[in-house]
Amino acid sequence: MEAASDKKYITGVPWQDKQHGELFERIKELISAMERGEGEKEVLKFMDFFDEYIVVHFHDEEKAMNACQFPDALSHIKEHTNFIDDFSSLKSELNKGVTPLLVEEVKKRVLLWLKTHTCGSDKKLGAFLVRKAASL
Repeated sequence: MEAASDKKYITGVPWQDKQHGELFERIKELISAMERGEGEKEVLKFMDFFDEYIVVHFHDEEKAMNACQFPDALSHIKEHTNFIDDFSSLKSELNKGVTPLLVEEVKKRVLLWLKTHTCGSDKKLGAFLVRKAASL
């Protein structure tokens, strides 16, 4: 797995990069647990963390978008909403019973989210926030 410090994940916004870095560390812990055969136990801890993480992280991003009048805010927020829906359905499945397939699905979806959203929408937001801050 790539590192949070990989340039393609860096947005240039310190609080955003710090939060992304924390998520990367938690995903690495989940992957390590999976490799040790302990993924089913670790995934529940990860999901508890991730449940809180998305509330805080999405709130912080949406607050920043509103404060600086980010022009793509609606599409960015829609991505957040869609992910919350996806995450909720995955969490419901886990609550029915943790299986190795579900653990793998959690890893797959979170990594896909990081690669698509962080490298796409979050990078655009970060560039906009950096430009906005530089113009003040």
